[in-house]
Amino acid sequence: MGRLFGTDGIRGRAGQHPVTRAMAERLGQAVVEISHGNGVLNTVLIGRDSRESGEELEQGLVDGLVASGAHAVRLGVVPTPAVAYLVKELGASAAVMLTASHNPFEDNGMKVFGGDGFKLPAAVEANLEELLISGEYRKKPSGGGKVEDCPRAVDRYVESLKAAIGGMDLGGMKVVLDAGNGSGFEVGPRVFRELGAEVIEIGVEPNGRNINDGCGSLYGEVAGRAVLAHGADLGISLDGDADRLTLTGVDGQVVSGDRVLAVCALALKREGKLRGDAMVATVMSNLGLDEAMRANGISVIRVGVGDKQVLERMHTEGLCFGGENSGHLIFSDHSTTGDGIMSALQICRMMKGSGRTLAELAGVMREYPSTLLNLPVREKPPLEELPGLQAMIAEAESAFGNGGRQLIRYSGTENKIRVLVEHKDAAEVDSWIRKFSEVIKKEIG
Repeated sequence: MGRLFGTDGIRGRAGQHPVTRAMAERLGQAVVEISHGNGVLNTVLIGRDSRESGEELEQGLVDGLVASGAHAVRLGVVPTPAVAYLVKELGASAAVMLTASHNPFEDNGMKVFGGDGFKLPAAVEANLEELLISGEYRKKPSGGGKVEDCPRAVDRYVESLKAAIGGMDLGGMKVVLDAGNGSGFEVGPRVFRELGAEVIEIGVEPNGRNINDGCGSLYGEVAGRAVLAHGADLGISLDGDADRLTLTGVDGQVVSGDRVLAVCALALKREGKLRGDAMVATVMSNLGLDEAMRANGISVIRVGVGDKQVLERMHTEGLCFGGENSGHLIFSDHSTTGDGIMSALQICRMMKGSGRTLAELAGVMREYPSTLLNLPVREKPPLEELPGLQAMIAEAESAFGNGGRQLIRYSGTENKIRVLVEHKDAAEVDSWIRKFSEVIKKEIG
């Protein structure tokens, strides 16, 4: 049994190792093992997105938790950030979210949160993984646990979202909200309406199989067309578990994640809320972000891919804002993880406060031409063991100087390699993308 946890929990094809009911049951036992109940009954929350495989995985988790003497609390279909918020709010020992985020319905996964609402630290995750692989639990299942349904707990999460923007009246704003037929299909429209906005809904009829199917964060143009058709101020597209988003402006055009990061950082600085005059972004963010932030006295700290790494660095540096250009935005004064709905609310607050459109605000930065290519691979050997690719990387770095960069890495959840090339000259981007693609296909394609 190989490594189970990727960049964001366990993920794969539902019904196949490691995303099986049996593994979910083992995970329930393992979570109880690593949780510290101090003699008190461990309470573990369970949330899920709208995939049809979620109920079976949920039952496996419940079986493992109850057999280990824990109190399993089923929240139902809720956003990942709701689970992260409620685990602390309800005083639970841990929480598990069943989701495969933006992946198609055939996939599913399991994300684990500690009682503090944060994803598990690397050392604890490694311990959990070892337990799952070995099955050698110190605490033998003894039964005595119980299960409870608590769907109304999400009301507390809704109130926290409204509080994050001070309950600002969004009256007069018209937004298109595409929930991707995922876990934000109820909470998303509800929050905006309760704050006074007019909401045009898309992707709010999940049937277990239509999550992320031609809608949601990977298809921002869908909300964009609705923005134009309805004369809306903003398009908001959530992914399957609503922890990230894609935004479209009044012109129906998608605003890049890096521009959204820039808008948020600058607004927080103007408000005196950007601690340390710094933000955290990943290696995937465009060089134009660094350039724009530098011009405004803001430092950009780069980390590896994954909102977990962003948050860990924010915590280490004492910072309050960071994110990924894929749409994960983290406002750590309000949330312990990325939150698509809260991020959209913050953008609305910034638009309303400035009297400007998102496109106008986003004009603060220019992006270097870039291309991100996802190539299927038959295997994933260490990149340093690929001589042709290493030679090409060395050649590129010598040619780029300060005018560009390349970043090549494997997907953490799929048999793919991601190739990013950025350069001030678009022709150079095209040329190097072609060269990298050819050598990768020859060696591992």
